[in-house]
Amino acid sequence: MGDHFNNFYLQIPFPLTGAQKRVIREIREDMRTGRQMNRLVQGDVGSGKTLVALMCMLLAVDNGSQACLMAPTEILATQHFLTFQRMLDGLGVNVQLLTGSLRPAAKKKLKQQLADGEIDLLIGTHALIEDNVAFRDLGLVVIDEQHRFGVEQRSKLWQKSAVPPHILVMTATPIPRTLAMTLYGDLDCSVIDELPPGRHPVRTYHRLERNRPLVFSFLKQQIDAGRQVYIVYPLIEESEKMDLKNLQDGLEMVQSYFPRPQYQTSMVHGRLTAEEKAFEMDRFKRGLTHIMVATTVIEVGVDVPNASVMVIENAERFGLSQLHQLRGRVGRGADQAYCILMTKDDLSYTSQERIRTMCSTTDGFQIAEADLRLRGPGDIQGLQQSGALDLRLASIVDDEPLVSATRNAVRDLLAADPALAAHPLLMQHIQNSKNKILWGKIS
Repeated sequence: MGDHFNNFYLQIPFPLTGAQKRVIREIREDMRTGRQMNRLVQGDVGSGKTLVALMCMLLAVDNGSQACLMAPTEILATQHFLTFQRMLDGLGVNVQLLTGSLRPAAKKKLKQQLADGEIDLLIGTHALIEDNVAFRDLGLVVIDEQHRFGVEQRSKLWQKSAVPPHILVMTATPIPRTLAMTLYGDLDCSVIDELPPGRHPVRTYHRLERNRPLVFSFLKQQIDAGRQVYIVYPLIEESEKMDLKNLQDGLEMVQSYFPRPQYQTSMVHGRLTAEEKAFEMDRFKRGLTHIMVATTVIEVGVDVPNASVMVIENAERFGLSQLHQLRGRVGRGADQAYCILMTKDDLSYTSQERIRTMCSTTDGFQIAEADLRLRGPGDIQGLQQSGALDLRLASIVDDEPLVSATRNAVRDLLAADPALAAHPLLMQHIQNSKNKILWGKIS
């Protein structure tokens, strides 16, 4: 045991926001109760959730336990690992990375160290939930971008400890209040609703294909001023070959406007190996390339403060939540940042509404409410991202008072009769359910 939390806090080179301090305090109180914490932390892109997660993981280490963080992609897991390594330098905390691409010998050694308790913090992808990954004493599980994991994947982490670990679920996709009550009714909710000082809201513009020469001229101005640029193409899994062709065509078009060697370009897509993606992202992060042409693989978590422009091609093919996530990749430095939504001329009503919403606000919760109305709330079991929530009578959009009253009634019933001993018909209905997942044991 040590005092890693306070030592780390004293060396942070900038003040925490009031919202970050409040959320850390809420989590700390949860971890003191002697009961398992199940908490959802919502924070808009750039609000500082990762720092909050790290400080809470240090609280677990100070109490003699291990902590892990599960991220949806190797790029994001590796970035978290490198960030944590840098921030914890000199504090005597052993932080390691476990991903699917780790060599067998290195993976075997890491798993033994983990089981022996030599590793304090483990960062990884879904490789963390493999059956042969065993912790000596897992005290805290942090799940980043929870909507990217199915509930059954999340439940496997829950089972990694004889004593249930505390669960901290993080999302940069703000969830409307009614949807949060329905999908995450068993989680306490914290909101980091304050951006670090000095951040400028990203300016968002809608441009058509005929405006492309002006858009690319603006990009040249930004690059010549020392900034960097993302150009993102949509990804539809059913037509991977078509997507790759669109991306390669886009790269050729970009390189015709931005000739080498004056302008250097990186390209990242799903067909690359983890090492190739990391190599290209590292070149961009170090400023060796000016333009990153990519699919949505860079949607979540990639942090390049010098990147000031996000161009989203065929923006009408993205959902609002995804557009907001992509926009959050810029505006992470002190310079004014821009998001340019490129679309075809003839847009459907829904596409027009999405574009209009994006250009009118940077508030993630307003965007989430609009997305809920336009797309539907998604499957309650986390197996799909949009579509009708299967409620026979209520509307998740229009019936917030009813949803709230129902949630409160369920909470009061379980508080008075947690085993449902006095409610045999309700227990029988649950036991007869086709779905045998124990929802109470899943964050």
